[in-house]
Amino acid sequence: MNYRQILKHSPFFAGLSDQDLDALMGIARIREHPRGELLFSDGEEAAGFFVVLDGKVKVYKLSPDGKERILHVIHPGGTFAEAAIFGDGLYPAYAEPLQVSKLFFLPKDGFLGLLMDNGRIAINMIAGLSRFLRQFANQIEDLTFKDVPSRLARYLMELSHGTKQTVELPISKSQLASNLGTVGETLSRTLRKLSEDDLIAVSGKKVEILDFSRLEELAEKCKEG
Repeated sequence: MNYRQILKHSPFFAGLSDQDLDALMGIARIREHPRGELLFSDGEEAAGFFVVLDGKVKVYKLSPDGKERILHVIHPGGTFAEAAIFGDGLYPAYAEPLQVSKLFFLPKDGFLGLLMDNGRIAINMIAGLSRFLRQFANQIEDLTFKDVPSRLARYLMELSHGTKQTVELPISKSQLASNLGTVGETLSRTLRKLSEDDLIAVSGKKVEILDFSRLEELAEKCKEG
């Protein structure tokens, strides 16, 4: 696996020179993590942040009664926990691999030292954090103003990038329900209803989008009342 190419295609490190990448490789640690390993806990002091090289990782919060709410699922080339190396320096959530995953870990002190010397990394980091803020704003908007069918429609449209006819759910349906702020039974009913309305066709984890325009219209629909 060419780790340098994965880093070069990561938005966080786009435009960096080979010399810059060498500097990153020089301070990083690459390690394979088993499925379910707790990478860090909510409130733990941040030692650094991660890039997914292979596999996928979920970032999630726990309610007081232990119910899980998935915030993000990170795929190869994606970064997570980068904001934690600033501010109070604490991880704001939990993280664990959804499958065996190879991760690129950048320690806090070494990376902050690189930021002092490299404006390109700093600019990319600001852009990356801005994307996460937009994602959180969208999540809050969905939970506040949209019902479950609209949230699911938006999720499927984003997964397809508005053009891909068939998509595969990257997480289990129970994890997807958590990600959408609902429960598995409600998600199953919603998938069934969208199928009956000929918006989608579902086969296991594969979802075929049958009507992009109606699905997009549903994605933009707000709660009534």
